[in-house]
Amino acid sequence: MLRPIYLIAGLILVALGIIGAFVPLMPTTIFLILAAWCFARSSTRLENWLLDHPRFGQTLRDWQDTGAISRRAKALACSGIVLGFALFWIGARPGLWLWLLVAAILAACAAFILTRPDPTR
Repeated sequence: MLRPIYLIAGLILVALGIIGAFVPLMPTTIFLILAAWCFARSSTRLENWLLDHPRFGQTLRDWQDTGAISRRAKALACSGIVLGFALFWIGARPGLWLWLLVAAILAACAAFILTRPDPTR
């Protein structure tokens, strides 16, 4: 009964991931991870397509198998977090409390990323 909803959500997430591949500071991999999760519940064919993709497949399989993130991906993700925070700070000119809240949330995200294991290949 939920298969069509998961399928539509997966297709939307793939579209967002594709957009993220070309738009700076918009993530790609998280959308594709979520799309693979949706496809696992709706379309084996599309899930296999994502997991076998030449560019993103290995990253998705590493995450799916062990929750692993490569060192390169960790560096890129944390660099994006720092850049995004700098642009937020410059562009929004937030007050102290909003600045601290956003900094804490982004620091927690970076900590999560950095504590994931490296893939074993």
